[in-house]
Amino acid sequence: MPEFDSFVVLAEMRTGSNFLEANLNALDGVRCHGEAFNPHFIGSPQDAPILGFDRTARDADPTALLARLRAAPGLNGFRYFGDHDPRLFAPIMDEPRIAKVVLTRNPLDSYVSHRIAAATGQWKLTDARHARAARIRFEPEGFEAHLQRLQETQIRIMGALQRSGQTAFYVDYADLQDVDVLNGLAAWLGVTGRLDALDRELKKQNPGPITDKVENVEEMQAALARIDRFDLHRTPNFEPRRGAMVPGYIAAATTGLLCLPLTSGPETALRHWLEALDGAPVREGFTQKTLRDWRRAHPGHRSFAVLRHPVARAHAAFCDRILSTGPGSYGEIRETLRRRHGLPIDAAANGPHPDPARHRAAFLLFAAFLKANLGGQTAIRVDAAWASQSALLQGAASVESPDAVLREAELARDLSWIAAQLGREAPPWRPAPDPQEAALVAIYDAEVERAIRTVYARDYDRFGFGDWQPLRG
Repeated sequence: MPEFDSFVVLAEMRTGSNFLEANLNALDGVRCHGEAFNPHFIGSPQDAPILGFDRTARDADPTALLARLRAAPGLNGFRYFGDHDPRLFAPIMDEPRIAKVVLTRNPLDSYVSHRIAAATGQWKLTDARHARAARIRFEPEGFEAHLQRLQETQIRIMGALQRSGQTAFYVDYADLQDVDVLNGLAAWLGVTGRLDALDRELKKQNPGPITDKVENVEEMQAALARIDRFDLHRTPNFEPRRGAMVPGYIAAATTGLLCLPLTSGPETALRHWLEALDGAPVREGFTQKTLRDWRRAHPGHRSFAVLRHPVARAHAAFCDRILSTGPGSYGEIRETLRRRHGLPIDAAANGPHPDPARHRAAFLLFAAFLKANLGGQTAIRVDAAWASQSALLQGAASVESPDAVLREAELARDLSWIAAQLGREAPPWRPAPDPQEAALVAIYDAEVERAIRTVYARDYDRFGFGDWQPLRG
């Protein structure tokens, strides 16, 4: 049984947290101090001090109040909502001796309840004779925002618990009417007191079905039918997180322009363009420290990355890393693909097979390997040469979020634009000759496009790629 020195009820408005607090306070030795860290009041709207802390003292040092709560006699706690003082979230979640009670409610019920309370001005009810009724208009956009916020909060709580190796006591709104559940919570908290009956001072404010509380029921039902609650159309992502590839960044010699090359993209041509911009070799070989120094030395700097169409990028990775035997090729992976995955190429092959049918068959098998590899189903590493561009950009963002994400097909226009941001006239964009483009043109068809779309579904979705088109007609 865990030993706790305090507790927190992690909840949201209209989830029954007042009722739960009233029943916790009915247990011997337990004291729940309301919304102790609500930025607009302390404990209750009357701003009653908590253990000697008023709002001014609390806001100046919220962790001091948290320490006071933990040290107070008995088991003290409070309610903490998603919009309460954010400085407290990490100290609360990181401390295993603070018991976490997670209170939830059907999101539609909590949304309608909140709208009715806002319309009537009645947030608590202790006498049913004073109940104020109202029917509200369901607003699809407002509900979806409410649902998204609740989901994000629960994911954040769950992640914090997982990372710290803790567990929580989960209570649903309906569970609050079961005295045995609340006594189970008391046992989990480690207190000896038990409830003989539920506190009945607080009354349910809006009994009855949802359809009796909403004006536009048909519109609500249609809107709810459109909400993909289980995210059925999401694109699963099993790629490992990547770090920023800072040593691969290249900067113009004097102009404050930094390029974040994405592997298997037009890296060589971008290097030549940056050299032409200042008429000098690029600066490269950055570390995180020298990159910070470069930023400070170039106020107003800009950075950019360039996306390549996934079909062309996968084909470049295949030709440069697997089919090639020169520098930068992956000989061991090539042999593993030949022997374990049946890649139909000769041991001595160097470059695309001159027979398009054989090259196409090899590329489609490589695409099947990529799908398994990015899905975590192979023993081979997910290499930057064929990792998704989404993953590469996410890794880069941990150090340098690019000011612009450009498309290879539009560089003749867009490089002039980004150079103009720094007051420079751009040199002409001269893409390097692609010796493999002819081989890709010879094998490209709808099946090749579908195979690569399956591999890089997230990139197609996020960046809006259409079907592949040759850059040089």
